[in-house]
Amino acid sequence: MRTDALYFNPAVRDALEGGRPVVALETTIVAHGMPYPVNLETALAVEDIVRANGATPATIGVLDGKVVVGLTPQQIEFFATGNDILKIVERDIPLAVARQRNAATTVGASLAIAAAAGIRVFVTGGIGAVAPNAGVTFDISADLQAIARYPCLTVCAGTKAFMDVAATLEYLETHSVPVIVYQSEYFPLFYTRSSGHKMEWTAQSVEEIASAFAAQLALGIRRGMLVGNPIPAEDELPEEVTRSAVARALEQAQRAGVSGKAVTPFVLSAIEKETAGRSLAANVALVKNNARVGAQIAVALAQLMNLTNPTSGSLPGSASGIFGLS
Repeated sequence: MRTDALYFNPAVRDALEGGRPVVALETTIVAHGMPYPVNLETALAVEDIVRANGATPATIGVLDGKVVVGLTPQQIEFFATGNDILKIVERDIPLAVARQRNAATTVGASLAIAAAAGIRVFVTGGIGAVAPNAGVTFDISADLQAIARYPCLTVCAGTKAFMDVAATLEYLETHSVPVIVYQSEYFPLFYTRSSGHKMEWTAQSVEEIASAFAAQLALGIRRGMLVGNPIPAEDELPEEVTRSAVARALEQAQRAGVSGKAVTPFVLSAIEKETAGRSLAANVALVKNNARVGAQIAVALAQLMNLTNPTSGSLPGSASGIFGLS
């Protein structure tokens, strides 16, 4: 993707050109992942958390066919309240641009845009992954391909709770994606701190994670890295509650014949009803926690990269022709 095809918020553009830390954020969670007004309140709070921890937030979306890196609060509110906002994966970006549509970007689409913009850290709630019935349906999220393809570090609370964690970890290993868990031995299960899958690589500090990713970039390895960041203990749902709610929600989706991009919002809504709203509160808490950790990693990474390469702050390619937003 060409850098001069992106519309940069001036604050984001200035931070990138100055080599200061920037954190990319998605819009699918705003437009399709949470109900109003929780979605808007959470999106704005996440941006504030990123700023409070020393980084510049860059919420990504497509507005009237323009790929925007760094939405304004008013534009975020539009995504939170709009009725005709597409949910796009990476392959859909050209169509949304050509047809001048408004579109919320998934993890995969956001990573493609973030990488083109020169942003190295991306924060989300949970990633799309290998579906439980992938052996029959071949349902494997495009998020995983994007994580493997683009040189960005993704901070998440694991996969979406209804995905096959074991198969996802195998997929990531096959595609040579390093997976690190922050301050835990076990890969997280979205609403719950542990999925039961013990991990080989763990880190106790954000500096450890930043140094690992900096080493990957220095070695010329052009792929992503995944950081599993468990939800805070005080906000998690018991494992049995999560697994039971997920099982019932998946049964409802199957009976309703829901498939494709509609699965995630349907299942998340069903889980919220099954848990009497506790899952939504947990979702908000884990996203905010990811924003805090992601911003701290971005700060540590920027410090490392500026020490080793003082000119690394320039945008990829020529800065001329990049459109600022008024």
